[in-house]
Amino acid sequence: MKAAPVKDLKSALETRSPDELLQLCLRMIKYKKENKELATYYIFEKDNEAGYIIAVKDNLDLLFADVNKTQLYYARKNLRKILRTAGRFIKYSEEDTTEVEIWLYVAEAIHDLNLPLKKSVALQSLYNNLLKKIDKKLGSLHEDLQYDYRRQLEKLPLA
Repeated sequence: MKAAPVKDLKSALETRSPDELLQLCLRMIKYKKENKELATYYIFEKDNEAGYIIAVKDNLDLLFADVNKTQLYYARKNLRKILRTAGRFIKYSEEDTTEVEIWLYVAEAIHDLNLPLKKSVALQSLYNNLLKKIDKKLGSLHEDLQYDYRRQLEKLPLA
């Protein structure tokens, strides 16, 4: 089955009744965790972006607590999982400041793990790519916010 374009779906949804739309949304939420998380964000968290950021940071803290620091191979796998999770949560929010704050938090947490990043090229590039991603995103923010976030970014050393 080929998926219809967004324009066609939008015009078809406009003709549906509110009850049909509710049933469709509930059915979509039921089948995929990401859909459920997105619906949760839009219904409960969208109006309180600061609370959402705190909740995401708490969730990431739990993942950072489980990072295997003894073997770099497993540390890399754990950090990739954390980056995927952070990216998923960032995707729900449409605000650039949320993205920068979460990525900065992840970069600081990686730095605080005190992993020997120089011993692993993969870990080193993972960390440096994260810093580049933050730096690139800072360009789209207001100048005052750029200044504040850049100061935080400059405190983090390159691997």
